[in-house]
Amino acid sequence: MKKIGVINLGSTSTKVAYFEDGVCVFSESISHPAEEVKQFASNWDQYDYRRSRIEEFFKSKGVDLKQLDAFVSRGGHTEPIHGGVWRITEKMLEESRSMKYGNHVSDLGMRIAYDLARDKHSAYIVDSPCTDEFEPLARYSGLPEMPRQSRFHVLNHKACGRAFCKDHGLDYNQVSLVVAHLGGGTSVAAHKNGKLIDGDNGLEGDGAFSTNRTGALPVGALVDACYSGEYTREQMHRKLNGLGGMMAYVNDNDVLSVYQKGLAGDKKCMEVIDAMVYQTAKCIGAMATVLDGKVDAVLLTGGIVHNEYIVEQLKKRVGFIAPVYVYPGEREMLSLGQQTYYALIGKEEVFEL
Repeated sequence: MKKIGVINLGSTSTKVAYFEDGVCVFSESISHPAEEVKQFASNWDQYDYRRSRIEEFFKSKGVDLKQLDAFVSRGGHTEPIHGGVWRITEKMLEESRSMKYGNHVSDLGMRIAYDLARDKHSAYIVDSPCTDEFEPLARYSGLPEMPRQSRFHVLNHKACGRAFCKDHGLDYNQVSLVVAHLGGGTSVAAHKNGKLIDGDNGLEGDGAFSTNRTGALPVGALVDACYSGEYTREQMHRKLNGLGGMMAYVNDNDVLSVYQKGLAGDKKCMEVIDAMVYQTAKCIGAMATVLDGKVDAVLLTGGIVHNEYIVEQLKKRVGFIAPVYVYPGEREMLSLGQQTYYALIGKEEVFEL
């Protein structure tokens, strides 16, 4: 039996799971109240705090960490790599700690997984957020010094694609899919033969707007705003990610709340919901052209697709492209546990930096 510990660090929570032979035995979330987290000057300063909570949790479940065959974390920020299962190495940790490629509390997760693993060859990440499988044409932006980058919800994108293929007896490495993740950020990507060949940068101003991110903006107006003297650099980034999208229009980033206001007669709220669907549908259509219109399925995933109205409106707009399938929420923990299990039994290759 292969025993696997899984962690996924978020800004105010740590998701923890335990797998036996690819089957999830338990998966829960440890909450980290804002008043506790704010005492730390940086993500790295949370090491002892996060690690002790993780160890206490596994102990409370009767899991001996010394008996685990592997420990896996959501990936952090390193040089661009392709998707798959990667062994956490000192080089990977050095790149992550340098913050050259970005910084998120998930970087700390890699360090903790490495330190908690029974030996230094049994700590892994899966489908890192730095996964880059773009085809050459996808990198063109219009300025050579500003190439388009692969930065989106890679872990859930690939997990959703694999789930669809498992449900329909298909091989993920032999299909063409358009997958749309709709959550705090929205990202749409073209999947071809197991690779993410193009996609929206859902973090830094690309694609459709979401609950609190602007997506792509009129470039001239954005440049003017940046040089207006009205905003600092930090304030502009905050407008792009945190205060943009639905939040900017109706001062609310909760889809259910905005939708209910719309049903109650608030025309602005309903129009914003429809506009978000409209923009997302355009992105799905764009990714269909990347695949030359040869799309086996359109997959909708993320928390927002729990909303039936949004799903039905998207189906109306993009259903002509290919059959539309819905996978609400995210499958990140499942993907981390199962892909690591496959690596342990030799079904998946393990890569190293």
